Amino acid sequence: MILPALWSDAVAGDMFNLALPIAEKMLRPIVVYFFLVVVLRIFGKRELAQLNPFDLVVLLSLSNTVQNAIIGDDNTVTGGLIGAFTLLAVNYIVIRFVFKHRRLDQVVEGSPTVLIENGHLRKSALAKELLTESELLVVAHRQGFASLDEVEQCVLEPGGTFYVKGRTPAAEDLRQRELLARLDDLSRQIEELRKG
Repeated sequence: MILPALWSDAVAGDMFNLALPIAEKMLRPIVVYFFLVVVLRIFGKRELAQLNPFDLVVLLSLSNTVQNAIIGDDNTVTGGLIGAFTLLAVNYIVIRFVFKHRRLDQVVEGSPTVLIENGHLRKSALAKELLTESELLVVAHRQGFASLDEVEQCVLEPGGTFYVKGRTPAAEDLRQRELLARLDDLSRQIEELRKG
């Protein structure tokens, strides 16, 4: 049979016998996890927003760079599963802990940065986040605005997402107001017909 020939003790040993102690397999992802949290917090929200191809390349390269630090010299399935489980468990514990301690959440997450306020561009905030006006314009375009002049407020949230609020009412709001005005006008006309 082919199956027993493919499944030998050597294959099983290569797949499941750990080259590193379990404690080390669990400690490595924990160290890398906290390092990445701190580094991403230091380098800002821009990396998380992935505004251009360079930011995406950095994040992809970063994951590849720390891979060996997480798994070490161990390429076994068991080692990978232990590393993945440890990362997920640490993330779950940290999120639970931060959820219960709001002050710590603010320190870890950071605070939002207002980029446009009352229709005025805050160049110092752009400089702080290392954003150009053209990158902000791309964000506005993604939200359906033709230019930055149409934006009343733009906030870069700690997680790298943008909140964008337009200056003028949305088309739906205008349509609703117009329909309400027409209904009011019709009501007036009906009342006048009843009286007359």
